[in-house]
Amino acid sequence: MVVLSQPALEHFSLIKACKPTSLSCGIPVIDLTDPEAKNHIVRACEEYGFFKVVNHGVPLEFMAKLETEAVKFFGLPQFEKDKAGPPDPFGYGSKRIGPNGDVGWIEYLLLNTNNRVTSNKTLPIFGHSQIFRSAVDEYISAVKKMAFEVLELMADGLRIQPRNVLSRLLKDDKSDSCFRLNHYPPCPELQALNGRNLIGFGEHTDPQIISVLRSNNTSGLQILLRDETWATVPPDHTSFFVNVGDALQVMTNGRFKSVKHRVLADTKKSRLSMIYFGAPPLNEKIATLPKLVEKEEESLYREFTWCEYKKSAYKSRLADYRLGLFEKTAAH
Repeated sequence: MVVLSQPALEHFSLIKACKPTSLSCGIPVIDLTDPEAKNHIVRACEEYGFFKVVNHGVPLEFMAKLETEAVKFFGLPQFEKDKAGPPDPFGYGSKRIGPNGDVGWIEYLLLNTNNRVTSNKTLPIFGHSQIFRSAVDEYISAVKKMAFEVLELMADGLRIQPRNVLSRLLKDDKSDSCFRLNHYPPCPELQALNGRNLIGFGEHTDPQIISVLRSNNTSGLQILLRDETWATVPPDHTSFFVNVGDALQVMTNGRFKSVKHRVLADTKKSRLSMIYFGAPPLNEKIATLPKLVEKEEESLYREFTWCEYKKSAYKSRLADYRLGLFEKTAAH
């Protein structure tokens, strides 16, 4: 991705630089081998909608191999990368995020994790390297297994049965899960922006059930805390970070909060992140789980299909409160 001249930066979102809170001490860390992991996960989802996972069982060599191959791809000449774009939504994209005017200091690859769904845009991605394809497949397979375990521990912590009530949606052969590789090139021009930061990926929540993220050792990820302050998440390339998504917020009747997050660009170092978005089949109905609604309580959201919500989210801007359209109101 070519670094643009300073005047061109005006097309990108800038924010006033600040000293955000660091979560190096406060971020919930879940050890999947801990007998109390199920309770720690529930508490983290209630308080932050976000947590770090260690002792996750994903081989470090899978993580390193995929990072190496992704760096090679994003280092290709622009005309080579453009053969895999524009995204449909799968394939290669640059700067534009969605169809509604959002832009970021980013280039990315979006891939489907369902082998039954193919896109011609993905053929050029792996055409130059079968090693890249195998690295993606190995990584996704291992991360899926870990995501299933996290969701089953979550069900245990919530005391709901069966314990696969959440994980089954991702395990389904028709799951609409996807995988994204984000590359944020360094932006030297930032030093001339008079104390402002450049947005790599604007603030948003993830619409799916959960997101499982791993990045290189470049910082940039921030989450919005309950007091409306942005907190920087210290990078850790050996661990994973899990986000509660909009669908999970609905299924827990708001007990778990879908966390708003963003990524800031760096002046000197590139950031590479890889995210597995765990989603149900398109025709799956999303509704509050009955066992999570107290006797005299009502569901905060109306029932909808994942396809319905996905289409609605895709039509919105990144920062929009997407669940607002699906909340029950007094008028109803």
